[in-house]
Amino acid sequence: MNLVSCVYSLASVNPSMKLLGDIKLRKPVWINADILPGPNGSNCAVEAKGFLDAVTSHFPNVTLSLGWTTGWINLKCNKGYSSAMMQEMAAICRDLTQPITFPVRAALVRQSISELQWLLQQSDRSTLTIWTGKCDDYTVEDLLFIRHCFDKSRIFYDILEPQKSEFRKAIGLEVPP
Repeated sequence: MNLVSCVYSLASVNPSMKLLGDIKLRKPVWINADILPGPNGSNCAVEAKGFLDAVTSHFPNVTLSLGWTTGWINLKCNKGYSSAMMQEMAAICRDLTQPITFPVRAALVRQSISELQWLLQQSDRSTLTIWTGKCDDYTVEDLLFIRHCFDKSRIFYDILEPQKSEFRKAIGLEVPP
């Protein structure tokens, strides 16, 4: 099990890193922040350079979870992640040596397959974490399509019930009672 720490403010990064350092973690740690504006997202992203400098100075081997601010508008056409978003993220990550996972909103992935495939091709240290919002409109078929489009060893899932159990069943994994 990984410990995931989410960062919503640059001011919280250094104190959070100190607290994490004080507890002498023995498990892998992922540190998450939305560092770029994404589809339907706000411009209230955490400043990338400050975040990366603070995190890597405390934890040089941590897995970085670098994402985009996003939004979901029910009953509207929601655009996916654009090529420009991928290129900007790739430029930020180019010189990083840590493992990186890019958290992407499941409801926006289907319309962004080629863009996300391109991003993963930029580094063999990168993965995707497919996550879901409480009110997002997506199906198990969408998750199966996503799974089919990417190397399964480079995809993680952070999805809500009931889709989580339905997805696990569809791919042949035991569903806990």
